[in-house]
Amino acid sequence: MPRFRTHVCQVTAVTFLPNRSRTYEPSERVLFPLPTEIDFSNADGLLPLIMAQARPRAGRPPRLVVLDLTATRFMDSQGVRLINGVRRLLEPGTRVYVVARPESLAGRVLELTGLRRDIPVYDNLPEAMAA
Repeated sequence: MPRFRTHVCQVTAVTFLPNRSRTYEPSERVLFPLPTEIDFSNADGLLPLIMAQARPRAGRPPRLVVLDLTATRFMDSQGVRLINGVRRLLEPGTRVYVVARPESLAGRVLELTGLRRDIPVYDNLPEAMAA
């Protein structure tokens, strides 16, 4: 009797649909594309760059910061720490969205660490920017 090897992976996907009921000024949204690798060598330097982009403009903080992981090919726990640091340091009322392809390593790290439950994670950038 031939043996068949099966690989089972349970993935829970949470879909966040765009909220078209409210329009935003472009300055109310900050997009920060992250590098191809996030690890101990660069994570500490990324936090001040993100926070500088997310600083209040015209006396008002942005309503949304989108962290784009679509180009990120490697991410370890330092990437998770970076995202949590951004959440912690942002002004109250500023939301954080993450863009990561579900099949990517970054998407898998977000799933395994449970961060995907805490922060809206979108599969593509247009959805995240429209939400």
